[in-house]
Amino acid sequence: MASPAKAQRRPEGASVLESLPALPLAIVIAKAGPRGAAALACASSTLRAAASGEALWRRFCYDDFGLEAPLAHGDFSLPSFKDAYKAWFQSFGMYPLPPVKRVKIFWSSFRSWLCEYFPEGLRTLGKGISEAEIAVAECNLGLVLPMPTKLLYRFCNGQLHFGREEVSYGIMGGYEYVNQKYTVRLLPLAHCTIQNSNYIVVARSFFGEKIFLLDCLNGSLYVGTKYWKEEREITACVPKSLIRLTMDDDHGMPQDGFLLWLEEHLRRLQDGLIKVQSCNFPVMARHISLYPVQLPYCSLASMHGIKVCASAVFAPENSAFTDYPCRYSYYFSIRLSLPEAFLVDGKWYSSFQLQSCHCTIQVGDEVFPYICKYGEHSKRPDLRCGEELFVYGCSISAALVPGSVTGYLTLVPWRCRQPRGRPLVADIAPFPLHPPDYIF
Repeated sequence: MASPAKAQRRPEGASVLESLPALPLAIVIAKAGPRGAAALACASSTLRAAASGEALWRRFCYDDFGLEAPLAHGDFSLPSFKDAYKAWFQSFGMYPLPPVKRVKIFWSSFRSWLCEYFPEGLRTLGKGISEAEIAVAECNLGLVLPMPTKLLYRFCNGQLHFGREEVSYGIMGGYEYVNQKYTVRLLPLAHCTIQNSNYIVVARSFFGEKIFLLDCLNGSLYVGTKYWKEEREITACVPKSLIRLTMDDDHGMPQDGFLLWLEEHLRRLQDGLIKVQSCNFPVMARHISLYPVQLPYCSLASMHGIKVCASAVFAPENSAFTDYPCRYSYYFSIRLSLPEAFLVDGKWYSSFQLQSCHCTIQVGDEVFPYICKYGEHSKRPDLRCGEELFVYGCSISAALVPGSVTGYLTLVPWRCRQPRGRPLVADIAPFPLHPPDYIF
């Protein structure tokens, strides 16, 4: 009978850890975390070698900062993941690391989306500012910023201003209504303050009609209403139940209204609920449109190959809450598209002109019509194959209850710059008017 194998003896002077095989030792060091690994590396040359592996520090970088390459803050290349971790910890070690990772991933994702779909907006983003610059700003403001907001400015200090020609490049999106255009830009820290208050202005439209304010005491985000200039009336942009400014085991990491607002905006962009669209004004050739383009937030209908998309957006700058009764204001848009030629009465047409728009608006027990008739033939909007036509809607002031809009469009087939067929009707399927949880 063979005798049992003798246990391998530990080298004289070696610790229990040093005597472990490579795989168990790597697992132990990984469980110890970055600080534990750094401490073990000081114990002996054997542990130093085991705690300096690139795979180990790659994992630490990804777990704590979401890093997939050895880059310092600002995207400067570094020799190793261990150097990258050290650089990031030196820059952000004063904060809990989970919020740092969350904000870093948000800005990386937002920049990636802008790079692919809206590079005009990407090039307006400013660089992040330092902790010292934030401290100076807080001193000048006489306020202490919520932690999530500080981190947001550490990665991006709002949008740069290039002048009037950049009016449409607000990355928070906007909408057009008749001859009014609202596009919201993120502002640099302390770019605009509200004297004798706890508020800082974090975003606003180019012409200043629409303004977003962060309450630095409770972390809530607000937007000015119709009576902002006269009475400083505001309304919340983010559900207050989601806001928390401290980090604990029961409720998770801190999040203020500014961070939640930005994350929700990015989610809508990534999900395709809102998109970059073209409009009828050359100065605003492309912009992020806040009119929803997905069900159930919009309606879709098709007739004779003509597709009709209709939706509404809440307009806080035109809403009033001190009036009795309180009023919510909405703008609605109708977009027509013609993918290919259409057949009417046995004849093919490749374009049409819009004669009129008829809508029925219902809010609670109130029902009222909206009719828009267009002018002479030469002034009527026309649409050709492969194009999209934006039809301006109206402003709807309604009580604080959900509502809906439905209707139809009168169109005339068009050929050789002349009407060639009988008028036809394209339905506008019902689309909702609903007070939103998030306001943009």
